[in-house]
Amino acid sequence: MKSYEESIAFLGQWGRLQKIAFFLLSLSLVPNGLCVFSIIFTGAKISHHCLIPEVQLIDFWLNASIPIKVVDGKPELSQCSRYRLDVVRNLSAQGLIPVRDVNLTDVEQEGCVDGWSYSRDTYHSSIVSEFDLVCSEQWKQPFTSTVFFLGVLLGSFVSGQVSDRFGRKPVLIATMVAQEVFNIVQTFSPTWTVFCILYFITGFSHSSNYIAAFVLGAELLTGHVRVLFSSVGLNCGFALGYMLLPLIAYFIRDWKHLLFVSSLPGLVFIPIWWLLPESPRWLLSVGRVAEAEATVRKIAKFNRVEAPVVIFHDYIGQDNEAEILPKKHYNVFHLVKKRNIRDTTIIVCVVWFSIRIGYYGLSLNTSQLHAEPYISCFLSAAVEVPAYICMWLALKYIKRRTTVICILLTGSLSLFLIQLVPQSVPFMVAALEMLGKFAVTAGTALMYIYTAELYPTSIRNTAIGTCSTFARMGSCLAPLVLSLTNYYKYLPHITFGTAGTLSAFAAFFLPETFGQHLPQTIKEMHQRESSTNWPFLTRKEFPAPVATSETL
Repeated sequence: MKSYEESIAFLGQWGRLQKIAFFLLSLSLVPNGLCVFSIIFTGAKISHHCLIPEVQLIDFWLNASIPIKVVDGKPELSQCSRYRLDVVRNLSAQGLIPVRDVNLTDVEQEGCVDGWSYSRDTYHSSIVSEFDLVCSEQWKQPFTSTVFFLGVLLGSFVSGQVSDRFGRKPVLIATMVAQEVFNIVQTFSPTWTVFCILYFITGFSHSSNYIAAFVLGAELLTGHVRVLFSSVGLNCGFALGYMLLPLIAYFIRDWKHLLFVSSLPGLVFIPIWWLLPESPRWLLSVGRVAEAEATVRKIAKFNRVEAPVVIFHDYIGQDNEAEILPKKHYNVFHLVKKRNIRDTTIIVCVVWFSIRIGYYGLSLNTSQLHAEPYISCFLSAAVEVPAYICMWLALKYIKRRTTVICILLTGSLSLFLIQLVPQSVPFMVAALEMLGKFAVTAGTALMYIYTAELYPTSIRNTAIGTCSTFARMGSCLAPLVLSLTNYYKYLPHITFGTAGTLSAFAAFFLPETFGQHLPQTIKEMHQRESSTNWPFLTRKEFPAPVATSETL
């Protein structure tokens, strides 16, 4: 019996429709790159100190009203306290001069009861200055990022099952519109709470949009074009948006205007609904053979190739039709129902988690790379492009399991070495952190492809969504892990490196998919796993599953 890819081989791998799908879906990820890291600028910490209202103070006391504190060996104005203004006013009225006539340590201090004064040197405004997320409210600033990633987590879990149930294209367009609309609505947020609610919805849409675009492209394209799209095309679209973000933010330093402008590009891609077809693979997986065949014929006509009389003849009238065209809908529980698929799912989720916590942790830590945050963000984004290209080359010639292990160990080693670098060579710290970012970025691209190759069409989007959910748990924890610098400067790097090392050992037990067709059914997945040469274990320990109705 012909496989799906053999049945549509007459379309070619690089026809007119495939070219349009490749570039449209890749560019549709530009808004995602703009959206996901916009918090670096919209939620940026701004230098501040207590506001001193206009009172009659001589210059000596006006400048001395804010206490000086030593932070990391450098004197800075206190951000959360000032000398009691009534006392300062009385001392000023007496004509006394601070330091010479008055010991400032004897003057009682108070909080910023009149608010704060924010610097406009780097940023004109952010949600920190808009909602006063400082001092006792400072915890809200990193928690805002966590709220977004919680939305991404839920979106990863829900969107996969919705897409497997209702199709790839409806989910893609709906979430694309939702992401941009709620991004714009955020600019009208009257309070931090409202902002977080809208930001949560934006995160939900962001994740769903990315997964739907990835799966639709992976199923419309075949062969080396599918690998190129999944590893380079789609991710370079995301990286392009990521690189555009600091360029836009450099000229637009008000957080509301930045959100509004960065949301506009996404609306350009709504015509994808009319330009791209639904996935024929998905149509077959839900038993809509006639629609799948009609879709392929339209693609053939558009590509100017002749289609055979019957395209999916092997999918109709066979004794094993139930295997090819399942009558029931699969859900997340089928990922853990059988031992073989359960073991694979657990390991893949662990690898996803460690890669994503490292990716977002290093991305949100860009301010440590350069004194200028716009340059730091651009460098962090630019390193992703060579990472995706190298991963594409690795996918062509190196086995998937070997690549995963090498990536995890490379990233972990670079992060462990950071703490050994002397402070006199800060550029070496930046280089090692960029090597770690390079590794986790390449790992992110690889895991989408590897996961898509591991699971069958009937449950592929659910599997990617579920694994992505565990990955987003790492994303949610990344801002909190970065706060561990309060206890030890390099503790976040040690945490990321340890997670990567443990995942590398777990990856030894994943099945190999290099050079194999995408499985169409769960039974095919079982057969692939049982025939894999597992390291350290003999094949007898993983016997081939018995072909029964329960297998499906």
